[in-house]
Amino acid sequence: MANEIPEFPFPYQPYPIQEQFMKALYGALEDSKVGIFESPTGTGKSLSLICGALTWLKDFEERKRQETADLLQEGEAVLSAPTTSSSASSQNSSADPDWITDFVQKKSERELVSKIKVRLGEDEIKRKKREERLEMIRHNAQLKYAFKRKSSEEDETLKLLQLSKGGEEEEALGDAEEEELIVAEYESDEDSKTKSKYVHIYYCSRTHSQLAQFVHEVQKSAFCQDVRVVTLGSRQNLCINEDVRRLGSIQRINDRCMEMQKNRHGEERPNDIRKRGPAKAVCPFAGATALQTLRDEVLGAVSDIEQLVTLGRKTHACPYYATRLAVPSSQLVVLPYQMVLHAATRRASGIQLKGQILIIDEAHNLSDTLSCIHSVELTGAQFCRAFSQLRQYSERYKSRLKAKNLMYIRQILFVLEGLVQVLGGKVGQNPQSQTTQPGTQLLTINDFLFKAQIDNINLFKMPRPQTPRPQTPHPQTPGGLNKENRRTEGLSRYLQALQKGPPAPSGQYGAGHVLAASPMMQVEGFLMALTNSNKDGRVVVHRQGAHGGESSVKFLLLNPAVHFAQVLTECRAVIIAGGTMQPVSDFKQELLFSAGVAQERITEFSCGHVIPPGNILPLVMSSGPSGQELEFTFQNRDTPRMMDETGRVLFNLCTVVPGGVVCFFPSYEYSRRTLAHWDSSGALARLAAKKKIFQEPKKANQVEQVLGEFSRCIQRCAADGGALTGALLFSVVGGKMSEGINFSDDLGRCVVMVGMPYPNIKSPELQEKMAYLDKHLPHAAGRSPGQALIENLCMRAVNQSIGRAIRHRGDYSSIVLCDRRYSRPATVAKLPEWIRSRTQVHASFGTAFAALRKRSHSSL
Repeated sequence: MANEIPEFPFPYQPYPIQEQFMKALYGALEDSKVGIFESPTGTGKSLSLICGALTWLKDFEERKRQETADLLQEGEAVLSAPTTSSSASSQNSSADPDWITDFVQKKSERELVSKIKVRLGEDEIKRKKREERLEMIRHNAQLKYAFKRKSSEEDETLKLLQLSKGGEEEEALGDAEEEELIVAEYESDEDSKTKSKYVHIYYCSRTHSQLAQFVHEVQKSAFCQDVRVVTLGSRQNLCINEDVRRLGSIQRINDRCMEMQKNRHGEERPNDIRKRGPAKAVCPFAGATALQTLRDEVLGAVSDIEQLVTLGRKTHACPYYATRLAVPSSQLVVLPYQMVLHAATRRASGIQLKGQILIIDEAHNLSDTLSCIHSVELTGAQFCRAFSQLRQYSERYKSRLKAKNLMYIRQILFVLEGLVQVLGGKVGQNPQSQTTQPGTQLLTINDFLFKAQIDNINLFKMPRPQTPRPQTPHPQTPGGLNKENRRTEGLSRYLQALQKGPPAPSGQYGAGHVLAASPMMQVEGFLMALTNSNKDGRVVVHRQGAHGGESSVKFLLLNPAVHFAQVLTECRAVIIAGGTMQPVSDFKQELLFSAGVAQERITEFSCGHVIPPGNILPLVMSSGPSGQELEFTFQNRDTPRMMDETGRVLFNLCTVVPGGVVCFFPSYEYSRRTLAHWDSSGALARLAAKKKIFQEPKKANQVEQVLGEFSRCIQRCAADGGALTGALLFSVVGGKMSEGINFSDDLGRCVVMVGMPYPNIKSPELQEKMAYLDKHLPHAAGRSPGQALIENLCMRAVNQSIGRAIRHRGDYSSIVLCDRRYSRPATVAKLPEWIRSRTQVHASFGTAFAALRKRSHSSL
């Protein structure tokens, strides 16, 4: 890292912890580290990430430009310097005269400098063109046609420079000609036909709403006017073709989009099964000129997903493809987890992490996220449908298929038949009418392959009957199609055609059965999952019984580090950030050390909160008002006595806490049972007399409505000054309101955690994961890695839920942990430091309530 302390252009005077964060981040990027950064919600983490990372990138780009210029200057100095004959002759062991040696040396140096000058000239012209174009867009210039005339002159300069590169350039152009582009007209664009030479910052988070929040922070930053930001999303989020959007499912949207892109090319395929017929539909939003315009608009102004869609409709251009075409010239790429953490999706998106910067935000559940991304589940009905479609194709076109291709198809049919038999079914029969012996079985990968009788098949060389994952195709290939799977494009089109018509003989899948898109892509994903090492994964076979079509197989990834290792190896630096990253030691062991990262490459940063110490009161409540000990174990949490005591605790809290109270239950089922008991006992009515009752909705699209009503109720109660003092919201740990929701100010004056949300220890999948960790990770004193997993899952969920309150420096709230087990030192240690250092443990309800009442009165 440079000795000089960089200056960070912050939109306001940063807090000391924000300055520390940005300096630590700058150093981690400069030194190519893997950084674990913990900054509580409400401390400006996003803005610190933006300013720290983009400041480093600006400095890095300037250094690279200066280094190139210095190299060129040194080369010119070498050319102009005289060569000493004595030096040359002393090094020349042959009998060549000195003038020959001088000539050869001079010629070699001249060629080297010439190449540097050509490369520098090309890069400078492209950079100036891009900057002028973006500057014009930013300032809404009116002379676009004049700019085009000027750029044509620079194109001539570029051509002259390229001619001077000789055979090297011809070879590169030859490689480029072999690539098919999404839009044929883009073949001539310099940004599309060459790989990016820039260092990008890839920022990823879990949800589109979190990505939108991050983009809005970029818009508020000092970098907004000159940083090139591209937000990537799925077709489902970015498509503006209403005929395609109304298809609903993401796979149908993907398939239809790729089909329309192929139709636009009008290419004649040797194995095209549909050579005659009506004109094929093309997308009206994929024109080259419109895409170029939108691409420049994307680079010229920072936009989130919704703004990109609006911009796409305005320019009559597809935001999905325009954003991908903008990536090579971007500086900051904002995208969801799946696109960067899943290798196949990453390749299909054209994302190359070699030498790049990756920031993974909201990474508290990164291990679980990686496992979920790489897990695949299919039903017996999907396997049967895939078998039926593939067999129809084979029978219809066997006379036109080459022997090798026919062998490939038969191989896939053999594998599909084996997978159906594992579930107790038979191919060629209606899966809904088949009955199997119910039960669940957990197998190693090898045992599953033996059971399916496909252990003699090399899954690494299995043909791929569908195009790669289409959610995020490479911007330079039509829907992600490459030379290898062009051979099976006829099959792909046939499967797409089956989606529009009857896929099988009448009654094959039962009356009223609605067919989804072809399942071949999911089948491919499942087969590829089976190529993992035998120790790194398991297969769960679940037989449903009466409805064989609903039986399923699921690949379960036990070792997420095996897929994270490639990301860590390729990237220049990886920053793993979150509001609550504790316990860091277990996180490092499972994801970093297991992936081969050395301790010296890891750097850690953790900071406290910006709020004054008196603005938060975390307390552990070990007993209730009647003296009943609060310990919500599985054995006693359902007793009427425990539920009644919990109701009394909440009633007392609602009596003294103003505004909003948010109460988290450990599960939906326990929440339902407790509220039903309170309703019958009258406790719910007593609570409703103090605060209006709200519950977390069952549907995700109802969350905003409930939050809006919750907020308006609290505002009305504060203004009226009546008997109701606010509102009480019942939510669930790990539910729709435990992450990404902002309960700031009066919305969350008190957060209550009922019990400890331990995962279901009887889950076969969790038991297998625990056994894997116990076998492959080192044991800490007094606990096994499997036991640590259970504790960590619980406390990470707790930390995420209680972090919904305290969203800014002036905010204040109380956190009540209702369970005696929270008082254990090992449990308290897993709370974030800024909460842990202020936590009070109370053995009696009286002392806890007195502290809470004092805190509430002092804030009024």
